[in-house]
Amino acid sequence: MGKWIELTAADGVTIAGWRADPAGKPRGGLVVVQEIFGVNAHMRAVCDGFAADGYLAVAPALFDRVERNVDLGYVGDDRTRGMDLRGRCNVDHALADIAAARAVAGTAGRVGVIGYCWGGYLAWLAAARLSGFSCAIAYYGGGMTNAAAEKPKVPVLAHFGERDAHIPVEGVRSLAAAHPEMDVHIYAADHGFNCDHRASYDAAAATLARERTVAFLREHVG
Repeated sequence: MGKWIELTAADGVTIAGWRADPAGKPRGGLVVVQEIFGVNAHMRAVCDGFAADGYLAVAPALFDRVERNVDLGYVGDDRTRGMDLRGRCNVDHALADIAAARAVAGTAGRVGVIGYCWGGYLAWLAAARLSGFSCAIAYYGGGMTNAAAEKPKVPVLAHFGERDAHIPVEGVRSLAAAHPEMDVHIYAADHGFNCDHRASYDAAAATLARERTVAFLREHVG
């Protein structure tokens, strides 16, 4: 079970973060980057899951700069609110907050960054623009296909759903072609297939993607 902590970015701004520690000595650290729904119950469970795999997992609350204590669900007006909050966020600020989480996760050794939806895009940017990460993993990273010019400094693993109307598969294939060094997988699934709180959850795709994710972390983090 994780707990809330305080993170301080390089510009002095403090935000909340969810920290989940493994039972024994950490294999390494992991920064978990949220969807547009905040560090909600699902994202906290994701952190706790990676802690069970042996990693010190830290999820920065990226919305804290515009609104604190955001914890949204996946139905009704929550998506609209999440989109609005994302639109009010500054990418450079988000990356600074990810770097603050990396500093905490780095106390466990090498650090990876993993993100979901908006967080997948930010993980992609972190791989290109930040130092101190050993690898990056993106799940259905909205915006990645429009940011193919970014040049990641570390190995990247990316998971996409072929039925994802938000991220057309043609764009995913173009991204993969532009970055042959990146490990890209396309699943017979929709957007958000990893999230068991969503109607689009796909157990088979989520299980396979997670197996690949853990293997990637074992290779590049520990």
